Amino acid sequence: MSDILETVHKTAKGLHKAKAIDKTTMRKFDALCLTTVVDFTPERVKHLRLSYHLSQPVFAKYLNVSDKLVKKWERGESKPTGAALKMLSLAEKKGLDAIA
Repeated sequence: MSDILETVHKTAKGLHKAKAIDKTTMRKFDALCLTTVVDFTPERVKHLRLSYHLSQPVFAKYLNVSDKLVKKWERGESKPTGAALKMLSLAEKKGLDAIA
């Protein structure tokens, strides 16, 4: 999340706590601050893994998937979906500490 968006979200939380904005509006602010999920090509998955100097089995552990699945993603036999796709997006944007 950008510094500006983080500041806006923090302000919105304060306004919600003070009852100046309602729950629905606060949910909209929360949704704006979520990490955007993007498609991962086989090359992108492999590049992300290698950028952290990880083997496929160790990378799989971070994502809570099997190493066989990581291999399939990198070969283009399967595509990351659901929670794994979100984890990849978080790891790419915020680093491995965000998913560890």
